[in-house]
Amino acid sequence: MSDNFAFILLNWYAKNKRSLPWREEKNPYKIWISEIILQQTRVSQGLNYYIRFIERFPSISSIYEAGEQEVLKYWQGLGYYTRARNIYAAAVYLMENYQGKFPTTYNEILKIKGIGEYTAAAIASFAYQLPYAVIDGNVLRVLSRIFGVYEPIDSTKGKKEIRQLANKLMCKKNPSAFNQAIMDFGATQCAPANPDCKNCCFSNVCYANLHYEQTELPVKTKKIKTRNRYFYYFHISYQNKIYIQKRKSKDIWKGLYEFPLLELDETIDCEKLIAHPAVQNLFTNLNWEILSVSSTYKHILSHQTIIAVFINISVDKAINNADFIPISFDRIADYPISRLMEKYLEKITVMS
Repeated sequence: MSDNFAFILLNWYAKNKRSLPWREEKNPYKIWISEIILQQTRVSQGLNYYIRFIERFPSISSIYEAGEQEVLKYWQGLGYYTRARNIYAAAVYLMENYQGKFPTTYNEILKIKGIGEYTAAAIASFAYQLPYAVIDGNVLRVLSRIFGVYEPIDSTKGKKEIRQLANKLMCKKNPSAFNQAIMDFGATQCAPANPDCKNCCFSNVCYANLHYEQTELPVKTKKIKTRNRYFYYFHISYQNKIYIQKRKSKDIWKGLYEFPLLELDETIDCEKLIAHPAVQNLFTNLNWEILSVSSTYKHILSHQTIIAVFINISVDKAINNADFIPISFDRIADYPISRLMEKYLEKITVMS
């Protein structure tokens, strides 16, 4: 089976590969951007973002010159914003150490901020035809099922076993096609739920299919712990200005902009919120009026759920707070914001 695996896989790929703008790409920069986008994003969602990002930032130097804030703005809506901050940090590193060009060895690529073993292998194989197997969720699932690997794929031992197996199976003459093929196979044929075993080219040799273990493989041990967070945003207006602030702490959405915020441990009603010391302190020596209170917004992230309410408030004079940035409402489009903020703004714009 091991001897024929690459042949069978590449034959399947020749007939079934998806048409993607980065598929035949040899430019390591463009491959890098596509892989970073696809780390936490479905292809269907990431495609337009990739095209838009490359149009604005056609090179490493263009990212370096634009600055982090504009990179975050063009990343807006993709989530996992650490990826965008790492892209900018990597561009600075590459400009300062490689004159804005990508290094050509796996180990050098691996030193770039935000690039792990998977992305380094993808760039090395797709751009330079270096024989490094990519190990993503698709590859872990495919090889676990076909070869009956019961070692948990979220364990160090499990990942090592799959990596060794993938490198053994790899077509050394065309590592790029092999890596693309196995990822496509996992995404379209050997899907997480309801894999198409009936029409699978490996059906007669696949351990999971022969033993009816499709739902049991791959094995995972860790369960993601989630928590609820309660955000109360203050949409404050004074004359023709509103106030925003930049998130600075090491938390979600670092570097993005938002309305002044009070985070609490639980949900409370508007009356108790107004009486909260932090709210009273915010509006000290001001006359203020609540214009409206939004419905509750539920924003689900991988490890947490944000339950948010937006309180629209008018004040009679400017707020003196060094962290607050007064801007006209139409200028908020110039700032990178979270999808949660974006949804609220979209709704009130439609209503106005």
